[in-house]
Amino acid sequence: MTSATTPTDTAPATTASKPETPALSEAERDRLDAAIRDLATGALTWSALTLAQRVTLLRAVRSGVAATAEDWANTAAASKGLDAGHPLRGEEWLSGPYSVLGALDAYIETLTRLAEGTNPLDGIRVDRAPGGRTRVHAFPLTGIDRFLLSGFTGEVWLEPGVTPSTARAAAGLAQRTPGDSGGVGLVLGAGNVTSIPVLDVLYELLAHNRTALLKVNPTQDPLVPVYKRALAALIEPGFLRIVRGGPAAGAHLTQHPDIAHVHITGSAATFDTIVWGPSKGDGAATTKRRRRENRPLLKKPITAELGGVSPIIVVPGAWTAADLAYQAEHIATMRLQNCGHNCIAGQVVIMSSDWDQADAFRAALRRAYANAPERPIWYPGSPARMQTATDDYPDALVLGDRLLVEIDDTDDPTALENTEYFAPVLGVVALPGTGQEFLDAAVAHANERLQGTLGANLLIDPATEKALGSGFERAITALHYGSIAINGWTAFGFITPTLTWGAFPGGTIQDVGSGLGVVHNALLLDRVERSVLRGPFRPFPRSLPLVNGGGRLTILPKPPWFVSARTGAAVSEGLTRHRATGGVGGLLKTLTKALRA
Repeated sequence: MTSATTPTDTAPATTASKPETPALSEAERDRLDAAIRDLATGALTWSALTLAQRVTLLRAVRSGVAATAEDWANTAAASKGLDAGHPLRGEEWLSGPYSVLGALDAYIETLTRLAEGTNPLDGIRVDRAPGGRTRVHAFPLTGIDRFLLSGFTGEVWLEPGVTPSTARAAAGLAQRTPGDSGGVGLVLGAGNVTSIPVLDVLYELLAHNRTALLKVNPTQDPLVPVYKRALAALIEPGFLRIVRGGPAAGAHLTQHPDIAHVHITGSAATFDTIVWGPSKGDGAATTKRRRRENRPLLKKPITAELGGVSPIIVVPGAWTAADLAYQAEHIATMRLQNCGHNCIAGQVVIMSSDWDQADAFRAALRRAYANAPERPIWYPGSPARMQTATDDYPDALVLGDRLLVEIDDTDDPTALENTEYFAPVLGVVALPGTGQEFLDAAVAHANERLQGTLGANLLIDPATEKALGSGFERAITALHYGSIAINGWTAFGFITPTLTWGAFPGGTIQDVGSGLGVVHNALLLDRVERSVLRGPFRPFPRSLPLVNGGGRLTILPKPPWFVSARTGAAVSEGLTRHRATGGVGGLLKTLTKALRA
């Protein structure tokens, strides 16, 4: 659920011979340098705080976020062209203040445990996943989540070789040694989802003991006053500074000697420009030589979340008409939420050409994709990417403000599978086979043909999953993505703070793929490989065992994040207000609205 930031958003410009800061006024340079000096002093203060004092501070931050939640959501919606009555305004509640409040609650719990001398994993089930991996059952961990989000569970899988005992010993990361300062970190903020910059700042502070300089993406400039009010408890003692600026500011900050670490949410092109230099223009030849000689321009560590082309694997089974319609709306949501301006937006549906319901499902998908509410294509550069998709596939279906590319025997899927369009473009490819044969082929296709390793989605009915037995879990293990959602969307994993968010391990600065490192991770786990989300195949009441004969029970008739949820805006606002302030009355009203989704 992250930004495909273009090089002009955050990347520094460089010349052939040395880093060259683009035109930056002396006053702006002084402003940025002063912010870094404040943070260097703040780092000393932060390292002197006890864990109990940090918990008190996070509670103050939580109060600030709760107090600004309405202004936050409304400002974000307005900046994206969603008027007061738009049915999709709820997205800005869930992907903004709701996500940050949930993260703060989870971090507070982890630090409270550490302050009390207990382990963050005490009372949490830790067992073995396939391949000898250790698996932490990281969601749900609270009674309200078990109730409201019944049917959804989440696991964090650690790298092979990590045992349960070593996982417990490392849980807490930098908060195990709170007096060891990590210096000052630079966060180059995402431009598409308003919680991302804040969540990245929290991870710098808590996972690494680094105070943070947040340079917001220019698309988020309207949110800066809101961020400053919401995060005043971090700003006042010098633990956070928030600055605006374009490429010139980004260039100055990434090369600043007092910045210890850089984190970026963006595109691989932006990452490469920061690390190696420009790929075009006068400096291109020097950049190419620098890469060949492995002499990066950036001399400090960097982590990154860079998106990719996300698959949606549809495993054939015996689906009812209601199943076909519901899962088609599910896929439409994966692509159209935030107008497709998400690095985690599902882009390529992989389905079986031998499924006897293939034609019915394609028809349901066309209907759901066409019928979703229209909204502005607002992210800079996305109209051009839409045009690129149209040029790549001139026979694609144009459905209002969106494109549906159905690959047939005469089409070349290469562009669809290797271009993150970051716009309302959805593709469908078909592979032969059914059952395990199809699933294994689809996993291999996703791993080998699609660009990136950030997130993968898989839809499978309970009877088919049961019939596959251990073969299903082996296929999930073989799916090399940092976030995997089974009968869910990986965006749910994004807003679940105790899960992790980032690319599958293996990227390097030479070949970064979908990024380096993870964020969120409120249990502060070390050596993470992936997170696996599992959800209900059918909504309430079809999730009842007597109705469908099995599967995961959920109380949600249609999740409020579905673009087809009629009461999604009201329910999303209500859930955020409940997260902020609690209270049974408001929650009951929200649940009543959810039943009319």
